[in-house]
Amino acid sequence: MIRVTRRFRFSASHRLHSNRFTDAENSELYGKCNNPFGHGHDYVLDIGVLGPVEPATGLAVNLQALDRLVQECVLNDFEHRYLNEEIEEFAEAIPTSENIVLAIEERLRRRWHSIFPGDWPRLENMRLQETKRNRFELTT
Repeated sequence: MIRVTRRFRFSASHRLHSNRFTDAENSELYGKCNNPFGHGHDYVLDIGVLGPVEPATGLAVNLQALDRLVQECVLNDFEHRYLNEEIEEFAEAIPTSENIVLAIEERLRRRWHSIFPGDWPRLENMRLQETKRNRFELTT
């Protein structure tokens, strides 16, 4: 099996805030990320795909197809957006990086088999880097 990791980038803003908590509790929990005006990040998204090498093509994954899928399912919607108000998944959920990577996984899974029919390749993992110090990893 070959693991292929493809890197994507997008910029977006968000505010970490829950109506379940008081302003003081939100400030304590989320710190400067609770800024009422939001704040932005230049996210780095790594998508890990696993599969055997296809003898006819010599590839484990068609990178052009993966690029199109990520562009259509993620980048077109997330790039330069205020996630709290412009992304449907965050109408209720707080757009933490944990929730962002889960939303991206769900979006990719909904379309995966229409792009990659059959058993291979498989979406194996994702990493979302929010800052130089914060990286969030999801193993599927």
